Amino acid sequence: MMQARVSFDRELIKAVIDERLFGSFIEHLGRAIYGGVYEPGHPTSDKDGFRTDVLDLVRELRVPLIRYPGGNYVYAFNWEDSVGPADRRPRRLDLAWRSVEPNTVGLNEFARWSKKAGAELMIALNLGTRGIDAARNLVEYCNHPGGSYWSDLRRSHGVAEPHGFKVWCLGNEMDGPWQVGYKTADEYGRLAAEAGKAIKLFDPSLELVACGSSNTHMPTFPQWEATVLDHCYETVTYISLHDYFKNLKNDLPTFLGESVGMDNFIRTIISTADFVKAKKRSRKSINISFDEWNVWFHSRQADEVVEPWTVGPPLLEDVYTFEDALVVGCCLITLLRHADRVRIACLAQLVNTIAPIMTENKGPAWRQTIFYPFLHASLFGRGEVLETFIRCPSYENATHGEIPYLESIATFNRQAEEVTLFAVNRNAQEELVIEGKIAGFEGYKVREHLVLAHADPKAANTKENPANVTPRSIATTSIDKGMLKAVLPRLSWNVIRLGAAGKA
Repeated sequence: MMQARVSFDRELIKAVIDERLFGSFIEHLGRAIYGGVYEPGHPTSDKDGFRTDVLDLVRELRVPLIRYPGGNYVYAFNWEDSVGPADRRPRRLDLAWRSVEPNTVGLNEFARWSKKAGAELMIALNLGTRGIDAARNLVEYCNHPGGSYWSDLRRSHGVAEPHGFKVWCLGNEMDGPWQVGYKTADEYGRLAAEAGKAIKLFDPSLELVACGSSNTHMPTFPQWEATVLDHCYETVTYISLHDYFKNLKNDLPTFLGESVGMDNFIRTIISTADFVKAKKRSRKSINISFDEWNVWFHSRQADEVVEPWTVGPPLLEDVYTFEDALVVGCCLITLLRHADRVRIACLAQLVNTIAPIMTENKGPAWRQTIFYPFLHASLFGRGEVLETFIRCPSYENATHGEIPYLESIATFNRQAEEVTLFAVNRNAQEELVIEGKIAGFEGYKVREHLVLAHADPKAANTKENPANVTPRSIATTSIDKGMLKAVLPRLSWNVIRLGAAGKA
């Protein structure tokens, strides 16, 4: 049985957590919209055609922000196609995913759905095939009260009040040659600066996200960020990061270390942004929007045989395993560790398409394995991140170098008087005993120790067995005289909640 030391102090605050760290993403891709959030005639659908069983699961996750409508879809998106009377909207061929987009669910419909889900929208603008005019017109359509051409057009579409969207993405993955409208860093940086200028002239309070590297393997990383920010530093609020994690070689020790790569990615971009800040002698710091991240590799072979040019084809439908949930848990801990600079993050995506929620057309909806670590982080990871000091054994890995067996972070919700320790035991053979000193939390008791574990790392939740991988409570964790002691099962995601005596 391995031993580890964990300690934290009430007064050592690393960051105040922006709740948008628990955001998500829905793209017009596969069955995310058609057959996912929207399915008229389904037994649970409401008068707008939205599946209420899906809405219930999204509300359960308490997702505060959803990035929309893409993703790769946005690079050739004509936003005007998605508004106005639905029966007069054009059907378009979506080049990104070789699908037919009927535009039945458009901007205003999705905004209505997001309100039902309790989430704000972060709108991605097309800076691939379009540019400044289309961007500024969309902002005016969405956010101006009335009395102008585009705002009055919105009102004529039955939306009297402005949407008031606050966060806008200046394109998507513009460093990617797969994008129609791909640009060099200089070309994109200039366009982002000028589009951002137009949007800021409309409303200086809007938050803008510039496109960073699509992943760490891009040949332009991280020079891309340095060049782009050199052009638009004073205009934008965030630089985006995207990354997806894979286990193509069925190498579990390496796969469980993917969050180490994520951590290095974040640190590199922080350093790059701060270099540009110093170069410009700016007082402003650029924060990070990690607005696409997840495990994604299971469905790639199946996607190659999907018939093109259909509505809502089954694309990117990864069936997630227990080991995927562990990697997602490690990534959530990494995002919390960097919550001082990562202010927005979006799990990609939310329904059916590489998602925590799966549905069957005309059938049920269920929680995938990755639903649970995301749920726990969203519910119990609000408040402040505490500086968390860890000493534990590690293993050497050819891809990621030294990987600690314990991945952990502590958060503190002052309002609820609750501390939560999130922890992953990466060891596939042994339990891990945690002992640690917690300072400033006299009288706190263990409220709950939730564990997600399974004997089979490849176990999944399916329509036939939706509860195959689910969390359970254990009662072996204790606090005595400021010392915490817990046993983490081998290969497990753990949520240890501590609370003030007398509080629920």
